[in-house]
This record gives sequence, structure tokens and C-alpha cells, in this order.
Amino acid sequence: MNPASTAGIQKQGENLKPKVSRWTHTWRQYKKNKYLFLLLAPVIIWYTVFAYGPMYGIQLAFKDYFIRDGIWGSPWVGLKHFEYLFTASPDFLKIIKNTLIISFYHIIFGFPAPIILALLFNELRFSFFKKVAQTISYLPHFLSWIVIGGILIALLSPNSGVVNYIIQWLGFDPIYFLGSEKYFRFTLVMSGIWKEIGWGTIIYLAALASIDSQMYEAAVLDGANRWKQTLFITIPSILPVIAILLILRVGSVLDAGFDQVLTLYSPAVYGVTDTLDTYVYRIGLQNFQFSLTTAVGLFKNVVGLILVLFANFITKKMGQEGLY
Repeated sequence: MNPASTAGIQKQGENLKPKVSRWTHTWRQYKKNKYLFLLLAPVIIWYTVFAYGPMYGIQLAFKDYFIRDGIWGSPWVGLKHFEYLFTASPDFLKIIKNTLIISFYHIIFGFPAPIILALLFNELRFSFFKKVAQTISYLPHFLSWIVIGGILIALLSPNSGVVNYIIQWLGFDPIYFLGSEKYFRFTLVMSGIWKEIGWGTIIYLAALASIDSQMYEAAVLDGANRWKQTLFITIPSILPVIAILLILRVGSVLDAGFDQVLTLYSPAVYGVTDTLDTYVYRIGLQNFQFSLTTAVGLFKNVVGLILVLFANFITKKMGQEGLY
């Protein structure tokens, strides 16, 4: 039989098959892989209970909440709290400025740090030393900011701290790292990098381990040194991972590290470190203005969603894989 006629018969047979809707096809896939989807049940339950369930409280941003009336009984006030934040609140714009500055410092200096450390770990050839170095770099992540804060206060004390002792030994005046607006942001960012840099390398080391070794062998035959191998093989190979993590980091640009700031700051540096998170803590928990702080939280989430979508769009335009 002529191959062309055979193909035509097959095509006619396919056309005779009843068309299946997208929802029917999706349901059949769920039934076919039901045991695999069953593994997702704990995750779905967790997100439903702790992430999506509490979202009914968002309505507090549009109400004057009174404890005696409850959420449903409190009166609606529309956009009153948002108008107050952007027009009547004397500190809100300054707080947003502080939050953005600290977050951008974390992105500019903190985001590349794990990448650089992972590349350095990848170049180590002594496996024992590599394992020890990785373990030491991971350790600060498992310490709470309360513990880290006590260590930093002891190390950076202008009177008895080791750091200022060295500075004075070199002939300079002691520096008030935690009590001076000039140095506090620097201290905040550097301590954050020190605490999380090792933990942040885990994903990048996993991405580096997946690179085909034959690419490096071919580069060696072409005369490429270690720097060129890193520049033209290693970094391009982990760019998709870097892009995804950067998108997620940009989405949390209004999160400046509440526990870190709350542990380390003091009234002397409120002018440069009072962020949205500390504002919510102070206004919401100490002054019991729950509706106002819910409005701040909703504002943060909306801005974060917009930034994630924008960063994902730009990433895909640059030729990288986005989140979706």
C-alpha cells in the first residue's frame, strides 16, 4: 500500500475519535497518577491550613477591628487605613525607604555571596578540606538571631569587643557598629551574609554537580584555563538556577529581616533601620492597631506579587527560564 494513503487512513481514523475536553483529559491524568498525587496531600493540607485558610483575615485591612465584635462584626471602612498610611502617617514613607535600602543592600551584596562561595568550593580538590569548610560555613545558619545578636554585641562592643580592640591597636578610634546610623546598615548586611552564606550555597553546589564533566574535558583540550572554564561553562550552566532564586528574592524585597533587625537595632538607629516589619510589630502588637497592620501586610504582599511577575517577565525576555 502507498505510504501516503496509509498516512491518510491513519489521519482519518484519528479524526473519527471523539474529542476529549481539556478538563476530561486532566481528570484522567489525575486518576492515572492518583498515588503520585496522594504524596502531595500533606503539602496541600499544610498550605490550606496555614497559608490559604488565614487569608480570610485580609478583610481586617478594610475594617475597624474591635476584639469584642470579632472579624465579621467589625464595621467596614473601605480604604481608610491605606489612605492613612500614604497621606497621614508621618513615618510610613521613611519606613518604606529604609526597608528598600536594606533589602537592596542584601540583594546587591548578599545574593552574589553564596554563588561566589559555591564556585570557590567547586574549585577545591582536597575533599576533606572541602567538607570541613562547607560544614563550618553552614553552622551559623542553625543559630537563632538571638544567639547571633549576643555574639555580635560581644564582638562589636566599643569598650570590650575584640573587633574594636584590634581597631584601637591599629591606631584608630573605636567604632560604634550597632549604635551609629553610619555603620549599622553595613553591620546588618555583613552579619546577614555571614549567617546565611553557607546555607545558600547548597542549591548552587547541587547545580554545579549536575554539569557534564565532558564539557570541562573538551575545554581543557581547547586550552581553556580554570578561569575561562568558570566563565564560559560553569556560570552559564547555573544561570537558570540563579534566575529563579533572584526572582524569588526580588519578590521579598519588602522583607528586610524582621528577626535580625529587631535583635540588633536600638532607638539610636531607628532613623535608618525602622522597617515595615518592625513598624507592624510596634503598631500592631504593642498599640493593638490590627486593621492598620493588616493593611501594611496586604500592601507588602501585593507589591511582592507585582515584583515577582515583573522579574519573571524580564528574565524570560533575557532568554532564561522563569518560574512559569
